[in-house]
Amino acid sequence: MDVFMEKIVKRKKDAKDHLITVGIILAGFVIMLFVPIIPYIGSLWLVINAGIIYLMYYLITSRDVEYEYIVTNGDLDVDKIVSKRKRKRIFSANCKEFDVVARLNSDKYDHEARNIKNRLELVSSMKSPDIYFATLNYKGERTIIFFEPSEKMLNSFKTFIPRKVFI
Repeated sequence: MDVFMEKIVKRKKDAKDHLITVGIILAGFVIMLFVPIIPYIGSLWLVINAGIIYLMYYLITSRDVEYEYIVTNGDLDVDKIVSKRKRKRIFSANCKEFDVVARLNSDKYDHEARNIKNRLELVSSMKSPDIYFATLNYKGERTIIFFEPSEKMLNSFKTFIPRKVFI
């Protein structure tokens, strides 16, 4: 019997996202102020300002990110969805490749796991209490992924790799 589960996690905005939004708005309005002054372009100021406003909208909404976890028969796929208009697969692996799957605040998150340089933070916020991590060799590099799976997903992993999943 095939196992299929999915979960969507919306990334929470942090201070960096809000600063970028304010910067985009300020830069857009400053550019809009100088458009009428520029020779030969000043007569098209209405069209150019509309384009600038659309660009500001596009850049601000592109900060809305969701991660979709898809588990199919032990395969974990993670897609990044940007502003519900663009989807990209950013991680895909079979759970049998995982060395360990455990809660972030457990004793399994030791010195070795902390020092892995290749990190994929596929979570709503690193301060969330439901974060799990998995270590593996991914694309030839030692990698650690942080994600927020459901109980069903963890139990599915446990059926394939019972000695490596710590719930």
